[in-house]
Amino acid sequence: MEKKFDLEERLIDFVLILDDILEQLPGTRLANHLAGQMVRSGTSPALNYGEAQSAESQKDFVHKMQIILKELRETKICIKIILRKNFIGNETISAVLKENEELIAIFAQSVKTAKSKL
Repeated sequence: MEKKFDLEERLIDFVLILDDILEQLPGTRLANHLAGQMVRSGTSPALNYGEAQSAESQKDFVHKMQIILKELRETKICIKIILRKNFIGNETISAVLKENEELIAIFAQSVKTAKSKL
């Protein structure tokens, strides 16, 4: 995966990679549940990032960034379950997990920085 420094583009790419993974999942109850959950939690960061760019105040910005962080962490747990369950090849899922962890680190630091400006 090519590294991008534009967070909006990176979050959109993350959604697209997640979709590729979700389409490979088997039709079991667990896989279907995780897929539905990841559609919500995995797309939320990109959508909320757009909202954060139009935040009405610093407090509103921090709140939206915290939502992004929460959703990324939720997605990470889903990815880890898929990985442990061996639903998909290890290499594909490991790459998306790494990107997810990098995004978590970026947004955790952003929240910390933004909170310091309140």
